[in-house]
Parts: sequence; C-alpha cells; structure tokens
Amino acid sequence: MRFMGMASTASWVAQINQSPSPPFFKKVWKVMLKIPKGKVSTYGGIAKRIGSPLASRAIGNACNANPFAPHVPCHRVVSASGGIGGYAFGVSKKIALLKKESIVVKNGKIVDFENILFEF
Repeated sequence: MRFMGMASTASWVAQINQSPSPPFFKKVWKVMLKIPKGKVSTYGGIAKRIGSPLASRAIGNACNANPFAPHVPCHRVVSASGGIGGYAFGVSKKIALLKKESIVVKNGKIVDFENILFEF
C-alpha cells in the first residue's frame, strides 16, 4: 500500500512502526526521514548511520520496498559517486522528484554532489 497526503515526521514514524515490514527496513526508512529537502545521502552513508557499514545493497533493497515513498524520501538516496542509482518507480521519476527539490541531475549524476550531500 502506498500512503498519500501530508503528515508530520512523527506521524510517518508511527506509520513505519505499525508496518509489517522487517525491522531492518523500518530502521532505514526512519533514517531517510532525516535527509532534508534539497539534499541527498548515499546508500553507504545510511548503512554506516544504522551501524551496518557493509549493507549498502540492503539499503537499496529497503529503498525499493519503501511503501511510504515519496514521503519517506528514498528518492534522496544515491550512490557514493553521485550517480542516481535505482528507484522503484523508475529513474525518470526519481530525477523529477529531485528536480522539484532544486537538485540538478546531468548524465545520471547529481551536479555539485559534494555540496548537496547530507552527512548524518
């Protein structure tokens, strides 16, 4: 089920907590809520933040399974090189969401990646 409408971060955390999804996914989604609009984080950065530094691919799996997108912003998670990575709704949709947040993508990479990167 995909959730729509506006809600506070606390409300999204409550919905995540009530989800039947695996605890690992829930942990990832809660961390993604901390990435501000106009910023991106990396799969590896999130993996480190949750204490699983080798779990970049698993972070991607959690993003792909995110039923709360785009409110839980998996579109703000990119590769360590600044490449877009994947998106459950298609890369063009991910780029469109990033563009709405004034993030420029050129040739599949975030422009000015170092300044847009959000560090936890």
